[in-house]
Amino acid sequence: MSNRIDTVIFDLGGVLIDWNPKYLYRKIFKTEDEVDWFLNNVCTSEWNDQQDAGRSFEEATKELLTKHPEFEEPITAWYGRWQETIRGPITETVDILRTIKDSKKYRLYALTNWSAETFPWALETFEFLHWFEGIVVSGIEKSRKPFPEFFQILFDRYSVDPSSSIFIDDNIKNIEGANDIGLPNIHFHNPQQLKANLKELGVLT
Repeated sequence: MSNRIDTVIFDLGGVLIDWNPKYLYRKIFKTEDEVDWFLNNVCTSEWNDQQDAGRSFEEATKELLTKHPEFEEPITAWYGRWQETIRGPITETVDILRTIKDSKKYRLYALTNWSAETFPWALETFEFLHWFEGIVVSGIEKSRKPFPEFFQILFDRYSVDPSSSIFIDDNIKNIEGANDIGLPNIHFHNPQQLKANLKELGVLT
């Protein structure tokens, strides 16, 4: 990385916000095996990706109810009770974000795969989302990570130079997408690891 880092780009869900559909489905199903089966076969991550890319909840729910009418309650719960998939902020990562913000040395952006229908709630709920200079939301843009054009929206809209940026995401597919376009990155596992990586890069002292 030849250029000094001047921009830090955060993912939201799984990095700053504790989102996991299992939090909801553990209340609906009796065993972890049932939860896993449902999320691997009915409300799958691939299905959810389409809502992140702009498909409406109504259309998505209708599709699954046609295929799996026997699972009407858990299917409709995905969006009827979606707030129960979010536990709250990942406070240690928010503390890292605050430290970077307070240093006044870096531009801060967020790049998130998130439905346009639920993101307004997040903006109202999490004060730290207002610390970013800009947030690019997949459901609004009708594109998503890991596609190159979604990253490019951020670069173009905010005049971000990827070579002097660092991108933080918990999803390996998104990290691979960043690698494909030459965007330096950190694969997030936990706040302690992120803090150590950012210290190595000189972003945190």
